Order: sequence, then C-alpha cells, then structure tokens
Amino acid sequence: MTVQLTIPKLACSACVNTINTAIQKVDSAATVKADTKTKIISVETQASETAIKEALASVGYPSI
Repeated sequence: MTVQLTIPKLACSACVNTINTAIQKVDSAATVKADTKTKIISVETQASETAIKEALASVGYPSI
C-alpha cells in the first residue's frame, strides 16, 4: 500500500532521515520517497496509515 502525506515541517535531508528512521521502526521493509520542495512524502508500506502518521507525529513531523 502506498501512503502519501504532506509534512509541513519537511525542509532538508536531515528531516528526511528522521522521517525515514521513524517509519522504519513501524515497518522495516517500508520505502520512503520525500520531496522537500512540495513537502510530500510517499511511503510504500504494509503498516496502516494511522501507524505511519503516529510515528511521524512522535518525532515532530505531523502530517496534515
């Protein structure tokens, strides 16, 4: 399943690394594509969208 989320605080590669790490803790097989210009991430995962959103919020990157 692909989850696409807008992350307003997504600004740089360090942000992308933090987001990637948080998502990997929920689903170690997940792949994350992030665009700092559009502030959109696309996550290919087996985890639920809710689990992904909770993981991102817990590290300071809530989605809208």
